[in-house]
Amino acid sequence: MDTEIDALEAQHTRDLVPRRPKMTVIGSRRVYALKFLIDGSLERQKARVVAQGFLQQFGVDYEETFAPVAKMQTVRSLIVVAVTQDWPLIQLDVKNAFLHGNLKETVSTGLHKGG
Repeated sequence: MDTEIDALEAQHTRDLVPRRPKMTVIGSRRVYALKFLIDGSLERQKARVVAQGFLQQFGVDYEETFAPVAKMQTVRSLIVVAVTQDWPLIQLDVKNAFLHGNLKETVSTGLHKGG
């Protein structure tokens, strides 16, 4: 969990502000998960701080939603092209990628237990 909190702090994702009247404050909580290797042994423990966005109202707290996701057919097509052209295939994972985007709206969340 410390890694997650450190990432939030490093990206300056939050400011402590006084609660104003009519301010929509959504909750936040910690979520834990275990990741296992194919042989069933424990690979690592994951921890995340998540906002309970289901409390937000469309048109009041936000205007649009968008999540860039590649269609599997597109991914397969790109792999076919890479293989037929003998191009190298590489993979990468951007840690905490969601922290690198900018929001137009201000999102107010309550503090989760522990910070």
